[in-house]
Amino acid sequence: MVAFIIHVISYLGMLLFGATGEIVTEKSGHLNMGTPGIMCIGAVGAAIGSRVYIDAVGVDNLNVFLGILIPTGLGMIFGAVAGLLYCFIVDTLKCNQNVTGLAITTLGAGLLKFVAVSFPNGNSGFQVLASSYYEHLFPKSFYESNWFTELFFSYSFLIYLAIIIAVLAMIILKRTRVGLSLRAIGENPGTADACGINVTRYKYLSTLIGSCISSLGGVYYLLAFSSGSFEFALEGFGWLAVALVIFSLWNPGFAILGSLIFSIFYQLSYTINANGATIEIVRLLPYFVTIVVLIVISLFNKRETQPPAALGLPYYREDR
Repeated sequence: MVAFIIHVISYLGMLLFGATGEIVTEKSGHLNMGTPGIMCIGAVGAAIGSRVYIDAVGVDNLNVFLGILIPTGLGMIFGAVAGLLYCFIVDTLKCNQNVTGLAITTLGAGLLKFVAVSFPNGNSGFQVLASSYYEHLFPKSFYESNWFTELFFSYSFLIYLAIIIAVLAMIILKRTRVGLSLRAIGENPGTADACGINVTRYKYLSTLIGSCISSLGGVYYLLAFSSGSFEFALEGFGWLAVALVIFSLWNPGFAILGSLIFSIFYQLSYTINANGATIEIVRLLPYFVTIVVLIVISLFNKRETQPPAALGLPYYREDR
């Protein structure tokens, strides 16, 4: 049972980073379907940062500070650039949000595959970096001492960071003036603009920050979850993160619980003894549950359970 829970929580980093970043973005009214691509782009940045650092100092001379700072920082920078690209196309050039987001997702997935092919000899170095600094925060001798420490302390530092960021995002969105302004823009940007709130600035900053958070999901996937090996399931987890935004009712706090539920469904597909068709059905359960949630919130139609009213709608100040 302990092993099952540990495997479940190991999925939390990807889903929670992606969902929290998308929630912060959508609160401004941006419907960014590029979240899966931004997660892939974050993994690309982490891969390039890891390769540059390993080539510079060698596998035997890794430093904990630089080994974490360079791959993680470059992954976030790459994610921020993708977020800025989305904002420039959508807010400055006034292009369609859905098309732009899907284009970024396609770009990110393609870049990740390109980098994987371009780094055929770098995987061993990535695996050393991952096992040294990313897979576990605490020493093995500590977290394997008993079931309690194994259950709560055998994870990557990025797992704990994902929970901290989700809690902070919930507090900021609900309890601060910045969060109130951001939610006002997502509900009615014209009214917010009339009240003196710089709509474009908030949209840019929220998408930039949200993209940085989402990109950490890609960093986690490459260097903690897959132990430095290139795999191509990250885009699928990105779409699960998008579904989790709806499941959590655009609340980062609920997204923590939702990511655990989604992770349980996904891990069950590897645990149950069933045929291939049954396993695929189990993996589809998060999407089915999300559809049910959509139906329920539509039936009750309560304001606190609805998405931002201006979500996905372009804002033209001259039409105010």
